[in-house]
Amino acid sequence: MTWIWSNLDLIWDRTLDHVVLSVPPIILSFLLAVPLGWLAYRFRVGRGIILSGVGLLYAVPSLPLFIVLPFIVGTTVRSPLNLIIALTLYGVALMVRVVADGLASVDRNVRQSAMAVGFSEWTQFWRVEFPLAGPVLLAGLRVVAVSTVSLATVGAVIGAQSLGSLFTDGFQRGIQAEIIAGIIATVVLALALDGALVLLGRLLMPWTRSAPSAAARAPMRSDKEAVA
Repeated sequence: MTWIWSNLDLIWDRTLDHVVLSVPPIILSFLLAVPLGWLAYRFRVGRGIILSGVGLLYAVPSLPLFIVLPFIVGTTVRSPLNLIIALTLYGVALMVRVVADGLASVDRNVRQSAMAVGFSEWTQFWRVEFPLAGPVLLAGLRVVAVSTVSLATVGAVIGAQSLGSLFTDGFQRGIQAEIIAGIIATVVLALALDGALVLLGRLLMPWTRSAPSAAARAPMRSDKEAVA
């Protein structure tokens, strides 16, 4: 505990480094996964190809990917951009199937109603399908956030400063408190981002808050009507 109290500034700095490495991939993976997921949902012929292709990305071990990417994109192995690109690819691999399944979960009758009132395919997507698939997309994005925070620690092995640096430095110097501090800070950061996404979801999708309460009131009304 003495080490932790004496190095709070270091822990805070590594936490900020970790946020910088984690947040952009979470956002980018969502933005890239939405059109890919829509294509997988809209065109059944290409669904298997798209989902299998992005699924293979997640099967690639992180360390080899960190080392191979610089030769493809022209960055250095220790560049934060290298790690951000790799984490984005992993996030896309997780989110594309979620987007496709989320859009497919929208009730067919709702789509037909949208078409009946004259919605174009583009308008139908943004005003009907995408909002109704929101809870599913949010659930997938929460998984991506936690996964990204966890994977970002591996970047310390190639020299990218993050909370993972507390792991590697603690092992090398035999400081157990430093390792524990890194683990706790990583878990707290993952929970904080997850909580932020839940709050954002409630703000952007207020209908998800009212639905459970309406469902809960329905049996009560039925009971009263039965008594009457």
